[in-house]
Amino acid sequence: MAVVPVQMDGGHDADGKGNARVMWDKGPVTQTIARRLQEMIRSGELKAGERLPSQRALSEQLNVSRPSLREALLTLETLGLVQTLPARGTFVMDPATRPAQTTWRYDDAHDLREVFQARLLIEGELARLAASAITPDALAGLQSAAAQFEQAWAQGDLVAHVDADLALHQGIAQACPNRMLATLYSTVSQLLTETQRQPIPNTDPDRMAQSIAEHRAILAAMERRDPDAAQAHMRDHIRNTARCAGLQI
Repeated sequence: MAVVPVQMDGGHDADGKGNARVMWDKGPVTQTIARRLQEMIRSGELKAGERLPSQRALSEQLNVSRPSLREALLTLETLGLVQTLPARGTFVMDPATRPAQTTWRYDDAHDLREVFQARLLIEGELARLAASAITPDALAGLQSAAAQFEQAWAQGDLVAHVDADLALHQGIAQACPNRMLATLYSTVSQLLTETQRQPIPNTDPDRMAQSIAEHRAILAAMERRDPDAAQAHMRDHIRNTARCAGLQI
């Protein structure tokens, strides 16, 4: 399998000595790798049931570190695009045989239900406080993320879809005037982020339409500067997302 990196850095290395090196396109390296592998799957370059090269070989082909590649593969596994089997390797999943629920990767540290319960408390309050203080620019950013969330789902781009979802929720946290609460969100964001990816393989079109409507309701409440409604809509959204993960909270 030949993998072609996306761009060069103009022929200069980090020391400016003129040695060409490969650079990835915009965005965090892990997400860029995940998007590239997802596109290879969607295009058929990587076919359903096909075994990926070893992480060592693939990291060399992509010119990225193995930790970054490993994290990208974990992202794709949570989204139901690949599956890693012990002693066998990582395989592209067939959409017709994808499991209804993927493995919760932090099960040895925190129960999935506990994380959703924490989201209910933290993000509900973040939305409530942000609604009273949000600026027009911050609201425009949230609306842009919501639009990207919808567009990526329609295009079948699961990586971009989740990235937009994360941007929306993180944007609400950043708009919260209580910096201690916003910092708390940032501290546990890796766990919270995974709960946003976790339900994707089990999300049908009707549920996604509902999720889109829930985002719009949250943003409409913020635009009206209605803290109680923003909190209620956020909490409903998190509860419904948890149901997609098979949980009642």
